[in-house]
This record gives sequence, C-alpha cells and structure tokens, in this order.
Amino acid sequence: MNVFSLIALGLLVSAALYGYGVWRLRQRGDHWPAGRTAAFVAGGLGSIAAVTVTGIEAYDTTLISVHMVQHMVLSMVGPIFLALGAPTTLALRVLHGPPRKTLLAVLHSRYVRVLTFPLVAFGLFIANPFVLYFTGAYRQTLEHVWVHEFVHLHFIVTGCLFFWPLLGLDPLPNRWPYPGRALLMVLSVPFHTVLGLTIMQSTELLGGDWYPSLGLSWLDPKADQVTAGGILWAGGEIVSVTMLGILVVQWVRQSEREARRIDRALDRAEAAENAGRPAPDAG
Repeated sequence: MNVFSLIALGLLVSAALYGYGVWRLRQRGDHWPAGRTAAFVAGGLGSIAAVTVTGIEAYDTTLISVHMVQHMVLSMVGPIFLALGAPTTLALRVLHGPPRKTLLAVLHSRYVRVLTFPLVAFGLFIANPFVLYFTGAYRQTLEHVWVHEFVHLHFIVTGCLFFWPLLGLDPLPNRWPYPGRALLMVLSVPFHTVLGLTIMQSTELLGGDWYPSLGLSWLDPKADQVTAGGILWAGGEIVSVTMLGILVVQWVRQSEREARRIDRALDRAEAAENAGRPAPDAG
C-alpha cells in the first residue's frame, strides 16, 4: 500500500472514529455540538482530502503554486478546523477505564508537554517552510514520492502542534492565557510575509531545473513561483487575521462565562448571608 492510499485511509479512519464517538454520546443521551462535528469532518478532514486525494494532487509536482495551496491548507486551514472539532475532548467523554487513563497519561506526558509548549510549537511551525524551501529538501520531495508525502504529513503535524494549544478546545498542558496566544499569532505574520516575498523575488527557481525540465509550453516556472510566493504571503495574513478574530471571540466568551460564574458566587454568598440574619422586627 503506498503512502497516498495511507493518507486516504487515515482520513477515513479519523472520520469514522469521530462519527462513532458522536454516535456513542447520542446513544447515552449526551449532547455534542454539531458545529464541532462539522469543523472536524468537513473543515478539517475535508480540506486535507481536497488537496491530497483529489485531482489537485496530480499537479503539486508540476505547479509550485498548487503545492503552495497544499502547504497553506495542510499546515494552517486543516489544523485549525481539526482543533475546533475538539477530538480529544470527545474521546475523553466516550472512553472509560484503562483506555481513558492511557489517553490522559499521554496528554500529561513530558513528551507532549514539550511539543505543545507554545514557543516550541511556534519554532517548529516557523522553521518548517524555511528549511524546506531553502535547502535541498524541496528537490527531494519532487523526486521521491515517499518524501513528498512525508512532508504532507509533517505539515499537518506541525500545524496541529501550533494551533491546537492556541485555538483548540481540548484539555492540553501549557495552554497560555488569551493575550499570550494572540501575541504569538501576531508574531507569526511577519515570517509568512518574509518567506512569501523572498520566494517572489528570488532569482533562483525552487527545485532547481525541475520545473523547466518538464518542458510544458503553457508553464512559465518563474511566473508560477511569483504566484506561489503571493499565495503564501496573502494566505498567511488572511489565515492569521482570521485566527486572531476567533481568539478574540473565544476570549470574550470566556470573560462572559467568568463574569456569570462570579455573579452566581456573589448571589450565593448574599443568599447565605441573608439566610443567617434574624427576621426584621415587625413591631
């Protein structure tokens, strides 16, 4: 079985497990938000499938602009929607006994704590494309299918590591308060801008002579590389601004929940205080 079919199989298994978890909750009479299901299955798995197991995949070694669309979806769009689907929370609500204890042990392990620490995840997320495009690694992805597909998986994993602690609803270690998360998101914007502009202005083609050697009369590799850089630049800013908007909405909702919690606590304290007072003299 090749890696391409393994990616498709992984998407199908993930969708099936998530659907089974939602079904189990409903069988127990528990509620699971439909928006989370739509985010995980349609937004997350669906966007990944759209750029890996459809006709788009056929052009990702022919047009660097198509590859860059894949890059953006696999490292940013897909992971954001997967995080909003809260699959870990779903699993914790469905599992019982040893399986649940095992999942909790993994979540609180030192390995997960290190990888999900925001600054570590930020460094991996930012360094990823620079290492890929400005070393010989990118040429290897064009020449070897297994390297190409490994990079796809690497984009997804590093994207999840970055966005899950910032945006996700799952219980994870090292979760920063909302101002810190927003700051980290803002700091990621210049890196996408610099990378996109560098690719657009580069006099050397990414992948060396790979694209010219294809001999496609309808393809201008240099113009396509400029388009690819523009996709990375604009796409990174659009996604980052959208992320900031989502973070602000989550921050406001958390503040409202905290305010309601404080109000309820004050109401209980006031009720308890009034209950302890003697009744006023009617005379």
